[in-house]
Amino acid sequence: MTVPSHVTEMLRKVRATFQAEPLAARMQPSAAAFAALRPVRRATAASVAKYWNRLLDTASTQDRDALADPLTMADPALFDANIENFIGTVKIPVGIIGPLRINGLNASGDYNVPLATTEAALVASYGRGAYAATKSGGISTALLYDGVIRTPAFVFDNLVNAGLFVEWVVNDIAALKAAAEATTRHGKLTSVEPMVDNNIVFLICRYTTGDAAGQNMVTISTNALCEDIIARCPIKTKAWYIEGNFSGDKKASFLGLVTGRGRKVSASVTLPAKVVEGVLGTSVKAMLDYGQVANLGSHLSGQLGAQAHYANGLAALYLATGQDAACVAESAVGITRMEPRGDDLFCSVTMPNILVGSVGGGTSLPSQSAGLNILGLKGAGKGAALAEVAAATCLCGEISIVAAIAAGDFTRAHQQLARHR
Repeated sequence: MTVPSHVTEMLRKVRATFQAEPLAARMQPSAAAFAALRPVRRATAASVAKYWNRLLDTASTQDRDALADPLTMADPALFDANIENFIGTVKIPVGIIGPLRINGLNASGDYNVPLATTEAALVASYGRGAYAATKSGGISTALLYDGVIRTPAFVFDNLVNAGLFVEWVVNDIAALKAAAEATTRHGKLTSVEPMVDNNIVFLICRYTTGDAAGQNMVTISTNALCEDIIARCPIKTKAWYIEGNFSGDKKASFLGLVTGRGRKVSASVTLPAKVVEGVLGTSVKAMLDYGQVANLGSHLSGQLGAQAHYANGLAALYLATGQDAACVAESAVGITRMEPRGDDLFCSVTMPNILVGSVGGGTSLPSQSAGLNILGLKGAGKGAALAEVAAATCLCGEISIVAAIAAGDFTRAHQQLARHR
């Protein structure tokens, strides 16, 4: 039997380190004394200074000044709703692309889209896609449905009791809906779907959440629903959990791909051949040829969906506008399509899990509020439009990266914009 070379190389490195130091002793559990950080929920200048007095053992005063800068420290309490143990803010470079023309059900007009990232070439690439799309008349977008889910789990002694529990839930759904919706002015429970695995029952609770992303909203509402079940249901549970890890929360999942967990948006544009050639520096045929290979790669590697790099655009937009960045894990699934339309190129994305909000979460923080204001999408009534902008932005990224790889420009662009500046 042959041992793979990477295994032998790993063992060589471990052995070299082991010989250099007495690692066997160092890697044992340690009972050494330590001083715990005192948790702080309400940030003040004094609490920030106390933390930094401790951190200066390893960090420098320059580090402190970079994070706890004057603008941040003018009012530390601004961040109370978003962070604990506050010590400052991180500055991420923000670039702008646009105008990105969107002809959508909810987003309509020319948008300048802020993208926060440390990855050189990303903004340039998305900006090129936006220019090509706008020059082609703009991107058509539609919010197809929305519904954030929470999936509590209930454990019973046996399958019979699990079935009786499901029957009770179905028959008492009106009262459970009232209990859930009593916790929020904006959330509405639209469906409860039982999923039975022998003696364990998952309830797929789906909500509309207004203009908020709604993660906390649905958790609180579902907790009220579960407590009502426990108080009134005659079928006693052995245990119950507010989330059974079935919803796909902050994880890519087949459930999210098929049914969606946030706002499902489809976006499309038809690029004339002259735009593909003049703006993107390639041809429709070359993009379609590469698209076939990329689609095969998606299937062979087991992607959930088939796409190039939604996560790049989503992460940058989420950071710039105060969204929950961890939701990129589930938002960045979907399907990219490229097909011939005569001599032209039809391009589309369908993304079932876009978790964004124009209110709540981090949207009220100073920098993130500015990002939403640049878009003109801050506040009530703008959540659906923001989701359409997110999908349109991702489509711009798909167009640009496929064109770059098809034309053989991908590596050169990164060398010029990143490594060899």
